[in-house]
Amino acid sequence: MMELIVTARSKHQEDTGYTGLNGQGLHASVEITGGTGSARQPFQACVRITNLNSAAWSGVIHVELPFAKTDPRFFLPAFMYGRNRGEAPQNVPNEFPRLREGEPSRPSSPWWMVRSDRLSHPAALVYDNGRVFGLCASPYFISRAGERIQWKPELEGEFYQYGGFTCSLAKGTVGYTLGYENAPLLFIKSRLVKERARLAENCFELKASESVEFTLDLFEYKAESELGINAALEDIYSRYHQPPRPGSDIRSAAADLSKAIYQYAWLPEDRSYTTFVYEDKETGGYRYNKIISISWTDGLSVATPMLMAALRLEDEPMREQALSCIENIIENSMNPASGLPYEAYQDGKWSINGWWFDGMRTPGHSAYLCGQALFYIMKAYEYEKRLKHVIHEEWVDFVRKVLPVLERSRNSDDEYPTILSERTGAGLEYDSFSGTWIMAAIAYYSWLTGNRSHLDSLKRSERHYYETYVIRMECYGAPLDADKAVDSEGILAYIRAVRYLHALTGDELYLDHMRDAIAYEFTFKFAYNSPVKVPPLSTVGWSSCGGSVTSVANPHIHPMSSSVVDELYYYVQQRDDPYVRQRMLDTVGWGCQTYNRYDREYDHGLTGWMSERFCHSEGLLTETYSDGSPASTWFCLMPWASSSIIEGLVGDYWEAGAKKSRYIRCT
Repeated sequence: MMELIVTARSKHQEDTGYTGLNGQGLHASVEITGGTGSARQPFQACVRITNLNSAAWSGVIHVELPFAKTDPRFFLPAFMYGRNRGEAPQNVPNEFPRLREGEPSRPSSPWWMVRSDRLSHPAALVYDNGRVFGLCASPYFISRAGERIQWKPELEGEFYQYGGFTCSLAKGTVGYTLGYENAPLLFIKSRLVKERARLAENCFELKASESVEFTLDLFEYKAESELGINAALEDIYSRYHQPPRPGSDIRSAAADLSKAIYQYAWLPEDRSYTTFVYEDKETGGYRYNKIISISWTDGLSVATPMLMAALRLEDEPMREQALSCIENIIENSMNPASGLPYEAYQDGKWSINGWWFDGMRTPGHSAYLCGQALFYIMKAYEYEKRLKHVIHEEWVDFVRKVLPVLERSRNSDDEYPTILSERTGAGLEYDSFSGTWIMAAIAYYSWLTGNRSHLDSLKRSERHYYETYVIRMECYGAPLDADKAVDSEGILAYIRAVRYLHALTGDELYLDHMRDAIAYEFTFKFAYNSPVKVPPLSTVGWSSCGGSVTSVANPHIHPMSSSVVDELYYYVQQRDDPYVRQRMLDTVGWGCQTYNRYDREYDHGLTGWMSERFCHSEGLLTETYSDGSPASTWFCLMPWASSSIIEGLVGDYWEAGAKKSRYIRCT
């Protein structure tokens, strides 16, 4: 039978250590009330903590589940994956929590404690020795009729306090805390890190002779790989799920978002969309931060969803605007030396020197941007042909010329590079998941054109990415600004790639792999609605459920995962999977409520405006109001963010929503 270790740290201690309860004047009792330890029937441990002191006690109480440690890989969803690459060199500009044995230097540590709202699901799991161990508990406590109890979706009450989750490589434990610490460091973002704070409002308090009871779900079951944690997460989702608040319907959301971009974010002299639009309080107009690229933050990642929206809404001026951006990139971005498109544009010049350039280890073309750009060119081509009956053969020619350069860059592992030479197009740097955008582009091209000449190499590359990254639930190296931190962005390209591999071959293997990749993405996607206490998210009733955390280095919620609604819909058309279907509905519902549905709903901007950064946790705050008080979102319009939502709403899913009203709104 599983045994628990219970320790505590008093608010009045001078040191930071956790000690046995006897020395704290506390007592713990634990009773296993049921379950088998499986993913569907975890053990239920009823824990009771009593304050034996004659005075109130305040601090943090830590309950740990030990396991037989060999080579553990920890999973605290959206916070820790494996060891967050603690095995890799850490002398990089961007910091994120890494697990490493011994006494490593910052930002590595052999243990971590974190407030529960940094996790997308309230659980701390570990895979070791062919087994999954772990625990799950309510992310916060509520007060009801004077009693503090663990929150559950069916319970009403006043928010009392967050709990916390922990992992220790040194001791071989995962844990849960009453009260919480962000220790040994608090990561607000990758370049803003704070040291461990003193115990204060993060304490749990027990009055003299008072007791508190709470339940832990404890897991111990066999698994063939790290993918085994997903069975527990599905069960946890079913018990803690809350839908997003009601938002706009699909047509209204798509129209609001696309019209705002069309009206406020277009730069006619550059034939592109800006990356940021700010309200200029001095002039009453708008300020722009251009940082123009061919994809990933503007360019085709905006233009193609805008084109799709224009076709759905039958808005010809919007269509012409999007076409201008697409054609400008196709006509002018090519680097004749490498045979690859330049990714950045500034002051009339195309180059590889985008805003991300000085954060790279190796200069060159980016596989992420090149592959994504080609994918979106093909998607624009498909939608123009399908909905407008216009064929842009020159777009296909552009893609056809670039693909062989990318195909030649694969290494002997069948992995595509993350960086390619500006001079020759040769691969320069690998060990990264960003190359899956190349794989997605080639798979999409093969499906659209019927050209199967790349199919064998696609299959070999897919096998490599699946076995090296996806099985281990540790995909890293997609966004160029995260120093190969574990992220949710790259898996979106892989999901697209295996969708088209399945469409090409009909092989069920690719649906299996697609399901595993989707499950990985869902580990970043919130299962419940975190009770945010900072405006504007707190005042509008914003929902975190359905939104995905970007990476372990930039841990805010952003909308990029909304761009694969079509892929989720494709999957549930092939297989009856209620879990994937419901999380798809969460994604749609989240997107329809996360933007300005009317002017200044989020204390800035006009109808249709939204940014990329939603601070579901107060530990992420960087923006402020004019009076200096903290704000839980950025105050700007970011077209790439809006376009991620648009893409998910106006693709094939749009047609399904028009036929079946149950797809339109998440209820």
